Formats: sequence, C-alpha cells, structure tokens
Amino acid sequence: MRHVLKRAGLGIAAAVACAGLMAGLAGCTSDGGLDIGMGGKGRSPEDTIRVTPEDGAEGVEPDSRVEVRVPSGRLERVRVVKVEDAQPVEVPGTVSEDGLRWRPARGARLALAAKYSVDAVALDGHGRRSARHTTFTTAVPEHRFIGYFKPENRSTVGTGMIVSFSFNRPIENRAAVERAIRVTSRPPVEVAGHWFGKERLDFRPRAYWKPGTEVTVDLRLRDVEGAPGVYGIQHKKVGFTVGRSQVSLVDAEEHTMEVRRDGRLVTTVPITAGAPKTTTYNGKMVVTELFDVTRMNGATVGFKDKDGKGEYDIKDVPHAMRLTDSGTFLHGNYWAPASAFGTANVSHGCVGLRDVKGGSADSPAGWFFDRTLIGDVVEVVKSADRKVSPDNGLGGWNMDWARWKAGSALR
Repeated sequence: MRHVLKRAGLGIAAAVACAGLMAGLAGCTSDGGLDIGMGGKGRSPEDTIRVTPEDGAEGVEPDSRVEVRVPSGRLERVRVVKVEDAQPVEVPGTVSEDGLRWRPARGARLALAAKYSVDAVALDGHGRRSARHTTFTTAVPEHRFIGYFKPENRSTVGTGMIVSFSFNRPIENRAAVERAIRVTSRPPVEVAGHWFGKERLDFRPRAYWKPGTEVTVDLRLRDVEGAPGVYGIQHKKVGFTVGRSQVSLVDAEEHTMEVRRDGRLVTTVPITAGAPKTTTYNGKMVVTELFDVTRMNGATVGFKDKDGKGEYDIKDVPHAMRLTDSGTFLHGNYWAPASAFGTANVSHGCVGLRDVKGGSADSPAGWFFDRTLIGDVVEVVKSADRKVSPDNGLGGWNMDWARWKAGSALR
C-alpha cells in the first residue's frame, strides 16, 4: 500500500493516514484505492475515481478509450505511464475544465504489448483527497514488421550514402511508416524519402552530403500499423558521420578511372570494364560492401554454361567493392593479362583493377580499396549498356530531385 501511495503522489502524510494515525480516514481498499470521504462513507474507490480500461484489463487495443473521471469534486492529478520498460513513458493528457474528466492528448496512442499504470488523485468539495491505482495491459499483435537499414550505426561513410530500409513484410500503409522515420542532419538539409515497391524505402538529400555532416535516423516504428494487423517493433535512434568526398569516374571507352578527393583529381587508374557482350552499367553507383577477398561465381548472376555451371568461378577475388545488388563490383583482377588494363574491356560487367593473387596493398586495386568508404560514388560513363536502375543497389542518384520526391508517400 505504501508503494501505491507514493506513486499516487500522496506522500508521507497519506501513508501515516493509511496506518490509521489520522482521524477521518475511511479505510485502505484492497484494489489500491484510498477513499477519503469522496461521496460519503463506504463508497468504493471504483465509484469515487472511475478508470477506463478497468483495473487488470488485458488485451486492450491501442486505440481504445482511456479515461479517468469522478462523479463530483475534481481530479487533482492523473498519471498514466507505460511501465516495465527500459524507460517509463508517460501518456500525455489533460483534465477537463470542470475537473471531472482526464483524457489523453489528441494523437496520443497506447503502445502494443505493454503494461500501463494509472495513478489518480481527486478532491471532494471539502478538499478531502481520494487516490486510486490501477493497471492494464495492451494487446500483443500476432504479426510484426521490422526495417533493416543501411548504413550501420556510428559509421563513417562517403558523401553518396543513401539511407535505405528494406522491410521484412510488404508495407500497405506507406505514409504512416515513412512518417515514423525521421532523417535529419547537421548542417541541416532537406531529406526526402522514395519508395521502391512495398518493401523498400530510401532517403537522400538533393545532392551528395557535405563532408563532416552528422546524420541522425530516428525510428519510431513501434506499434505503427504497416499493413492490416502488422505492426512495427523498432523504437531507436541511430546515426552516422559523412567523411571526406571521394567520387570516381570510370570511362569505359578510355579504360580509365579518375579518382577525385574533395573535388581534386588524385590519380587516374587503368581499368578493364565489361566486354562487348557483357557490358557494364552506366550511371552513378554507390559502394555498399567491402571485401578483402570474396568468391565470384557466374551462375549466381545468370552467367552459366550449357551444363548450368558458372562461366567463371573465382574463389579468391581480392579487394572487392560492391556497386549493385545484381552483382556489379569494382574489384582486383589477377587473372587477366596486365596488358588489358587501360586498353581493353574483358570482364563480365564488373570494373577490374590490376592486382595480384592474394591481393596487394601496393597494387592499383589495393591502393583504391584502402582509400574507399561505404557510401563512396563510382560513376560509369560511355559504356554500351543502359543506365543502372535506381533500385539496383543505392542507385537513387540517377533520379533527378523532382522524380525522387514524387516517390514519397507524403507528397
């Protein structure tokens, strides 16, 4: 009972009263209410302070009515709190002008799979207090959704980084989900979302981020209904820092790659791009993964022999930097003749830099790899192929700003 009184805000005096040391006390009730004269002797706390949902209610829906009221007198204070969580969260609300009713603030919504406590104190016409403590639990949904996102929290990325969410379930209520994800930056710039189908949502500014920008991603997806009966589970804040600018231009005709750091040409590297029958995509692509060494099997991206096996299967490709989801990499190449780099296009669509078996930091591939961040931009021009699709990797920079913003569910 002492715990209940403390939560209701009655303090030591009320606790002493409950012990029977103060005259005029009607009694401590079994449900956690303290009735001090509101309406007369013998009146139950349920009659004195009426709480909806009822005490001990289970499976309460998040949009159910929450209300505390008294038949007479006035409510002095009401506190509704989500408890048994890492951080208690109070439900905002106000008492009506006549003092008889408390309701949540407009737009306030209960969380799913949560326990709430209600602590209320009321005064009767003679200034005598009555307190009540109740609890209820909300419904646990059968289905949840989660958004897997890039980049990683606390990472340092290139200026071309796009914040990308892929959802584990199709999102029907795209506006509600997009509204629940806030991407902000210091210094501030306009950031807009763009949906690619029902399971992917990307965010970017109009132009590449400025070096040194700090970006915050505030996810408030918990209890957001993304589709009928499917609710979000995440409530967290993550962030990343934009490092120096590095944009590299691959010229498939000239067989070169110009590497620019903060707008200044650092070096020009000889490359080999896609062969005539397996050309490299044109357009702006963003590095999304870095591998010291990886295996590349043509069968996984559609390059198969008549027997169904991959046209190539290289188990130790060094210094591999992924550019698209469909399998375009910029990587070290030790199997092509050294004479191919800078003179011919011989790959299956990737951009190759000269390297040695096992990889070398002193090779062109090793040099570039060691100076590359997730989020750096590689743009390919003058290839006999189409422009990369905006949803193939982080290809959203190939859309102009008007078209990008048109893909927002909040337009």
